[in-house]
Amino acid sequence: MISGLILVMFLIGFLGSFLSGMLGIGGSIVKYPMLLYLPPLFGVAIYTAQEVSALAMVQVFFATLGGVWTYRKSNLIDKRLVLDMGISIVIGSLIGGYGSKWIPGDTIHLIYGIMAVIAAVMMLKPGKKESGKAMEAGNYHRGVAVSSSFIVGVLSGIVGAGGAFILIPIMISILGVPLRVTIASSLAIVLLSSIGGMAGKIIAGHVMWFESAILVVGSLIGASFGAKVGQTAKRGFLQGTLAVLILVTAVKVWYDILF
Repeated sequence: MISGLILVMFLIGFLGSFLSGMLGIGGSIVKYPMLLYLPPLFGVAIYTAQEVSALAMVQVFFATLGGVWTYRKSNLIDKRLVLDMGISIVIGSLIGGYGSKWIPGDTIHLIYGIMAVIAAVMMLKPGKKESGKAMEAGNYHRGVAVSSSFIVGVLSGIVGAGGAFILIPIMISILGVPLRVTIASSLAIVLLSSIGGMAGKIIAGHVMWFESAILVVGSLIGASFGAKVGQTAKRGFLQGTLAVLILVTAVKVWYDILF
């Protein structure tokens, strides 16, 4: 039983963080349903919504840390954008992460499902081309960036996500940030977000340290490989993969909520 749990958790950590590094997400868009459905499927564990969200949040921190480390020498991380959105998302995720202790599991699933649908719809809107000029000129609305990241932080803190699966569509479709800058910068923003969210989960007493440690090992390995792929992959492949992941997850979560 223990060996099976270790193997399942490692694979979940590796796969989710590979996608995290490649697509600029925290990995929770796939990690949340994987943690919810795969352990029971293989008969190794059953987790509540609060436990799943706590495990996902710990994994998000280490997955984005590995991704940011890989991107550290590139010019793709925009420091101003990271500060504008990072500070407010940390505050929001801390509030959401701690406040989730009073929210029923079904409500957490519902919030996650709503976030996934919104992100899926926004991903259908094309973003600007990757010229990078929009970012060089700081051509995005700072008020929208700060307020939207705070709201995303609160919601993502509740469900144990870094929030990148909805933050990325906002950055591309509303703020007009080029895709590759979005991917690299969102990793840094979500890293900050996960600090607040993870602190909230720890204070609430939902973190399971044994399972978290296994996820972290898989995350650190997977995120590094994923970030390297993300730096060379074509824009269409990256955006298409992210859109498919969001759509599939949204359909699965809503199917479970309704039926």
